[in-house]
Amino acid sequence: MKFHYVLLFLLHHHHRQQFFLFVSLVFSPLVRCGHHDYSDALSKSILFFEGQRSGVLPRDQRMKWREDSGLSDGRSIYSMDLTGGYFDAGDNVKFGFPMAFTTTMLAWSVIEFGELMPPSELRNALVAIRWGTDYLLKTVSQPNRIFVQVGDPYKDHNCWERPEDMDTARTVYAVDAPNPASEVAAETAAALAASSMAFRSVNPGYAQTLLRNSVRVFQYADNFRGAYSDNSNVRDGACPFYCDFSGYQDELLWGAAWLRRASQDNSYLNYIEINGKTLGADDNINEFGWDNKHAGLNVLVSKEALEGNMYSLQSYKVSADSFMCTLIPDSSSSHIDYTPGGLIYKPGGSNLQHATTISFLLLVYANYLDRTSQTVNCGNLIASPLSLRTIAKNQADYILGDNPMGLSYMVGYGNRFPQRIHHRGSSLPSVKDHPQFIACKEGSTYFNSTNPNPNVLVGAIVGGPGEDDVYDDDRADFRKSEPTTYINAPFVGVLAYFAGNPN
Repeated sequence: MKFHYVLLFLLHHHHRQQFFLFVSLVFSPLVRCGHHDYSDALSKSILFFEGQRSGVLPRDQRMKWREDSGLSDGRSIYSMDLTGGYFDAGDNVKFGFPMAFTTTMLAWSVIEFGELMPPSELRNALVAIRWGTDYLLKTVSQPNRIFVQVGDPYKDHNCWERPEDMDTARTVYAVDAPNPASEVAAETAAALAASSMAFRSVNPGYAQTLLRNSVRVFQYADNFRGAYSDNSNVRDGACPFYCDFSGYQDELLWGAAWLRRASQDNSYLNYIEINGKTLGADDNINEFGWDNKHAGLNVLVSKEALEGNMYSLQSYKVSADSFMCTLIPDSSSSHIDYTPGGLIYKPGGSNLQHATTISFLLLVYANYLDRTSQTVNCGNLIASPLSLRTIAKNQADYILGDNPMGLSYMVGYGNRFPQRIHHRGSSLPSVKDHPQFIACKEGSTYFNSTNPNPNVLVGAIVGGPGEDDVYDDDRADFRKSEPTTYINAPFVGVLAYFAGNPN
């Protein structure tokens, strides 16, 4: 990964063909946990989002150690209600860019795999999406303005404090036209458009609201092009945590692609056909995450290229094929690194975000190929949908415990999982157990403690082990021990697929 990613995570939060042989032969022996309960893992991966909630918690809140927080968000300068939404990770800041991406991925999980979810978990997933979209609608509720962040990250990270006690500056970061915020606005448009599809059959009125606002916020993104972190009033809050390192152009294509899929409006089809080259659709095609949308964009657009036999979209399918081939160790174009134990690995920290997003894309693309009876030609071998699913299953099983440590990297799943995650609310006593206020620096005692966290953040997937497959369960090592919403969101879809197709 590029150096800027390394820098980002150093600073953040302180914060087959013969191909099948590789599965069993190339990687070192693992601790096998036998059959995984994907349904249990699915329900826990969704429950995690309740532990990340900001705002007034509902009566049916299941993560009982959490209470209301951030109740004055937005009121200071703007007299706006910006309560709600999610804390991105183990701190108490609401960063709009990764929150929008998280919401997009939760919605995409439901769109592709919702029918495989038990009805109760589909309902929980929709609730998790709506906790995001209700907040995102607030951030774009004023004309020609988008609220991109709430909370001063430096003051927040200087404290080890429960969200319920939070007394650091709840600075509101906003961008007004004609100043640009293309990547946040376009990712918000993607989130709202994708979510409109997720809600269409259960709440058509809400789905319409989401799509209408998606169209409007995409216009802002496209009319005033540029990076949100280039605004002087935003840069110091967004950077280096969620600066846009890969450019805003990929988000414009991604937002347009989601609007095309949600609305079937030809103007968005024209946009992705005409702007693919100028906005760099062929660049950095082997990455996908909160900052870089290219691999996801190519898979998303390939659906229409494959099913509609659209020649004008073939370049996106070619890039998607190319990305899939990079993931296959026996392929002549393989260049993704795996740990000795078999985990997809990219340097920089929070590595499991790559394993979960890539696994999700493998499963989605396998479905698109299956429906059109296609395979991927990797030159020296042909990759079938089954071979793509096999790679995804190995990643999922590694995360759930089939790894050299014999450790589940999902908190609360399996018999052995991380006990000392880098997460303020989880590591400090709950308000129910310790109603007295715990001030900024008083929390340091709990941060420095070697005791397990008192509150189990069920379903949280941590940053994960290093390139040597080693994980130390150290609260201070945030690169490995901090969970994030965007690690979990795509894994909801992955687990839904395997819950429905365990074999």
